[in-house]
Amino acid sequence: MNSANSAAVVVGVDGSEPSLRAVRLAATEAARRHRPLRVVHGFIWPLLHVPVSPAPDAPPGAGLRRQAEELVAAAVTEAEATAPGLAVSGEIIDGEAAAVLVGESPTAALVVLGDRGLGGFSALVVGSVAVQVAAYADCPVLVARGTQRPDEPVLVGMDGSPASRLAAEFAAETAVARGAPLVAVRAYRHPASTGPGDMQPLVYDEEQLHAEEARVLAESLDGLTERHPELRLTRRAVHGRPGGVLAEASRAAQLVVVGGQGRGEVSGLLLGSVSQSVLHHAQCPVAVVRAAR
Repeated sequence: MNSANSAAVVVGVDGSEPSLRAVRLAATEAARRHRPLRVVHGFIWPLLHVPVSPAPDAPPGAGLRRQAEELVAAAVTEAEATAPGLAVSGEIIDGEAAAVLVGESPTAALVVLGDRGLGGFSALVVGSVAVQVAAYADCPVLVARGTQRPDEPVLVGMDGSPASRLAAEFAAETAVARGAPLVAVRAYRHPASTGPGDMQPLVYDEEQLHAEEARVLAESLDGLTERHPELRLTRRAVHGRPGGVLAEASRAAQLVVVGGQGRGEVSGLLLGSVSQSVLHHAQCPVAVVRAAR
């Protein structure tokens, strides 16, 4: 995560309604964090060798680059209206949308984008650009989806992994900035194995298991309230599949924060199964926080 005070919040736009929702969310988040906002459009046409300038006899405003300039200008106007006084800039960058946003991420405080953009397949709940950026970005990624519920808490999924600890720090900062409580959730299904090759017991005490999971959750959050004294923190250990538990809890949350890859995930996956499940099924915006590669 880029911690420099000058690091901007970056929002990707393509002129679609989801991207305009992302602009409004990004502007609000940038204002809360006292960061500038950078509106970016990935302009893919030069890569496809498509003419981008208007034909000689074309009417005013014609041409693909001119259209891109207009959609960026409209997004900047939308951001300025959402957060008056916010420093907002816009830029067109030649390249495919996901690659452009990932390229922006090393120097960004946060990348924001819509859950789906123009040209997405209707069968996809979350578009491929959002999934790719969440998987490869070098800073937290915020995906605008679901319903805005500013009076509800921020939710963070915890599994004890380094990624979930980073997610907890980001969630705590966000909750404090929003003046919201933070609910930390640890979902479990069976007693954890104590070593490689250990068998999970077929019979176990549910109350004892719950108490143990609650203890592990508390340990994984140790020091969080000391680092964020204004934080109002609630811990919840819940029996169930992590993705399903977090998606259900998102119905009463303003934001769900997950680590990019958690404990037990296949090491080759850049975006873990739980974070992918939450991205596709959450009922509110989702932030994905990945450990540095």
